[in-house]
Amino acid sequence: MELENLLANSMLLKARQGGYGKKSGRSKKWREMLKLPPVGQCSELRHSIEKEYSSLCDKQPIGRLLFRQFCNTKHDLKRCIEFLDAVAEYEVAADEDRRDCGLLVLDTFFIEESSATPLPEIPGHVVQECRLQLQEDPSKDVFKECTRIVHDYLSGESFEEYQESSYFSRFLQWKWLERQPVTKNTFRHYRVLGKGGFGEVSLCYTYETKDSLCLVLTIMNGGDLKFHIYNLGNPGFDEQRAIFYAAELCCGLEDLQRERIVYRDLKPENILLDDHGHIRISDLGLAVEIPEGETIQGRVGTLGYMAPEVLNRERYTFSPDWWGLGCLIYEMIQGHSPFRKFKEKVNREEAERRVKEERERYSEKFSEDAKSICSLLLTKDPKQRLGCRGEGVAEVKGHPVFRDINFKRLEAHMLDPPFRPDPQAVYCRDVLDIEQFSRVKGIHLDSTDYTFYGQFVTGCVSIPWQNEMIESECFKDINERGNVALDPEEKTYQPAPKQKRGFFHRLFTRGLSFFSACYIR
Repeated sequence: MELENLLANSMLLKARQGGYGKKSGRSKKWREMLKLPPVGQCSELRHSIEKEYSSLCDKQPIGRLLFRQFCNTKHDLKRCIEFLDAVAEYEVAADEDRRDCGLLVLDTFFIEESSATPLPEIPGHVVQECRLQLQEDPSKDVFKECTRIVHDYLSGESFEEYQESSYFSRFLQWKWLERQPVTKNTFRHYRVLGKGGFGEVSLCYTYETKDSLCLVLTIMNGGDLKFHIYNLGNPGFDEQRAIFYAAELCCGLEDLQRERIVYRDLKPENILLDDHGHIRISDLGLAVEIPEGETIQGRVGTLGYMAPEVLNRERYTFSPDWWGLGCLIYEMIQGHSPFRKFKEKVNREEAERRVKEERERYSEKFSEDAKSICSLLLTKDPKQRLGCRGEGVAEVKGHPVFRDINFKRLEAHMLDPPFRPDPQAVYCRDVLDIEQFSRVKGIHLDSTDYTFYGQFVTGCVSIPWQNEMIESECFKDINERGNVALDPEEKTYQPAPKQKRGFFHRLFTRGLSFFSACYIR
């Protein structure tokens, strides 16, 4: 049994190490799999693709890189890109450095005497307003109007010129590759990482086999927080690590709440770690969008993590998520959930009673700040709970426990996590501890079912696929060959010439055909 698990882990680790550095995990046939088509083969795509600047030049990662390469060939457009990059650096600058960083942006791009050419597209009164805001309150949005004007400028004649360039042709080649059919042969299976149902997820690929619909997600090699809390050393984390994860969770919940979404299932097994040690919120099966100005009602979630108002079937908005964050912070520090000890068997009625009536207990593992934020988040009355008193996520981020966290830099992944997963480790249960997948027999699908499932089989999902090409450096290796100067044979579509066969090949083929014909008879 141990040998089977060791073999499965070895196969997975070897697959991860298929290359070197960011190229780790590449197939040996990656160049053959990612062979760009001739430009002429993309002519239909050139006419059918939606010509929308924001999508093609900003949101799609490969499109963004190629548009920037095009802009770098023209002095005025290059200055626009440099300005946008400078603003991006300003937005993630430390609070104490932001004013100086913003003034440097103004001096670099808007002073005539500067050695650099100023930006002519932004009116003077807008620049002056930026300078006044920097003096009074250097917020993240100081240059919002400036960036809008620059993007409007780039989306005009420059965007039209880009569509006639070799850079856009190269983008079409990548889009053609992205849209190729995906089958089970595109992937290799190494190890079962887990089993269970899940809700709405962020997909990278979808494909179908004879009897299954396959949804491919981004692999999180760091495992989930439940595994780390209970399977590596003593239960729980040190407080610094727990607070770092809590800060990233605040950012994730803020993004969801900005879209009017309440998550409702915050627990350790739903929080995953990527290769660098940053968290990802997974499994949005219970998440629901709340219409503006309305509340919802629903007794959903996981027992032990559901808020009192959920158990009481009261109406709510985002309060269950702040309760869930309190439960998670407590569990990360203490090593068990607030109302049930590790491996303690408690029936449903008792578990619900504890949540509604009892107060959590704190050990010496908690600092005063950690104890404070947990108690404020685990307040029974949702109206008095931290995050629910009018200011939302700002209340939570402003708690003293986060005093050393620069949230702007955290959101940009510019802060190093306190724990980085070991690339030589497999952070999941042993293969034999994961139950076999079950199949239900006697199910017959009709044409309606096939039509419904066929809508899911979309192949690659654009942004995750393009990010994968960039992060694995496949894009760099292929795109920089010839520096996007298209080879002559790429400019027009030419069918590949038939390979000439030798005498012995023809003789062997005829003999084999004759033998097969005789055998069939």
